[in-house]
Amino acid sequence: MILIAGPCVIETEGTLFKIAEVVKKVQEKFPELKVIFKASFDKANRSSIRSYRGPGLDKGLRMLAKVKENFDLPVLTDIHESYQAEPAGSVVDYIQIPAFLCRQTDLLIAAAKTGKPVNVKKGQFMAPWDMKNVFEKLKESGAKEIFLTERGTIFGYNNLVVDFRSIPIMKSFGVPVIFDATHSVQRPGGLGSASDGDREFVPYLARAAIAVGADGLFFETHPEPEKALSDGPNMLPLKDFPLLVEELVRLYKFVRRNSDGKG
Repeated sequence: MILIAGPCVIETEGTLFKIAEVVKKVQEKFPELKVIFKASFDKANRSSIRSYRGPGLDKGLRMLAKVKENFDLPVLTDIHESYQAEPAGSVVDYIQIPAFLCRQTDLLIAAAKTGKPVNVKKGQFMAPWDMKNVFEKLKESGAKEIFLTERGTIFGYNNLVVDFRSIPIMKSFGVPVIFDATHSVQRPGGLGSASDGDREFVPYLARAAIAVGADGLFFETHPEPEKALSDGPNMLPLKDFPLLVEELVRLYKFVRRNSDGKG
């Protein structure tokens, strides 16, 4: 089971390290998991021009390097422009393509050329079968390891819904499929100048994703989601993260044991 977890955006070094410490403890408790720490150095798609975006490329990568050094965790970050791929790839272990940018060919090619594994979020506007073209762009550009992530589909204005059929459909391409349990409960732009969310549904959707065969889960988590500088309404409280993971690991093992690993 793959577990990608961390804050939405890098805030302070203290907050970053506090979250990394908990993620590391989860890794130590469940060594059978493939645990990856996630944090963004820039959130280029915030609702408002006045919203906090992050420390930026250079400072953000230095902070992520400290997470690797201090906690011995593989690190994932997202890129928004092609020029960011090379410097990010020199520091992090995984490159992520945001959902809004999943069709951007030059960005996908740049990510593939880093030689790092690439995780692509399925666009909120994309049918799951159309993600095969995204997969093929990466594969033909030299990507050796590819993940696809389900994170909800546009359902009217300021709302998302999850079609769990997308997990087995994307798995049929021969790639691991991750379920983003926190962005899937987001209400994009729901607060006018920021996104809203329904974090109370995160555990329910995470369980459902494991039940239909997801290969891993993605969580954004924060010590105080109400004070988080980005995506607070849909983030999982850090204190709840370890117990939820423990429950989901048990469920994952049960599902795989009773389906011969086919999901």
